[in-house]
Amino acid sequence: MPSFDIVSEIDMAELKNAVDNANRELATRFDFRGVTASFSITNDVAKLSAEHDSQLRQLMDILRTNLIKRGVDARAMDPDTADQSGKAWTQTVKFKAGVDQATSKKLIKMIKDNKIKVQVAVQGEQLRVTGKKRDDLQAVMALVKGAELDQAFQFNNFRD
Repeated sequence: MPSFDIVSEIDMAELKNAVDNANRELATRFDFRGVTASFSITNDVAKLSAEHDSQLRQLMDILRTNLIKRGVDARAMDPDTADQSGKAWTQTVKFKAGVDQATSKKLIKMIKDNKIKVQVAVQGEQLRVTGKKRDDLQAVMALVKGAELDQAFQFNNFRD
């Protein structure tokens, strides 16, 4: 029986490359010359630091554009609130990986509402979709790609 998995993963190597590219771009920008601003990453959390909150927003834009250039979906970003400590502003950005329970419920409801003849099962942080026809599975893929959810999804393990 044909099946595939709906997952939400981030390529950590590309994430680190995007942060490195953002640091290089920051060194060449004229508006950040003489300003203490930087990016750093540990595990799946990026830390942005600058001298002013407007510069922090610019850093967020730089990071977002570099993520897009490296092929990492920017919807995976989960920024925390900006914190001020003396003269420095910092902000941490976590990256969502895995399909959480609320999102999986939304996906299952959306698939069932469209009356596509497939079965959806939750397996940890991924969803397994099985059906009798390959066309039904492709319809589910198109539906999930077109959905306006705050997360990027990939399709793995397609079996015919």
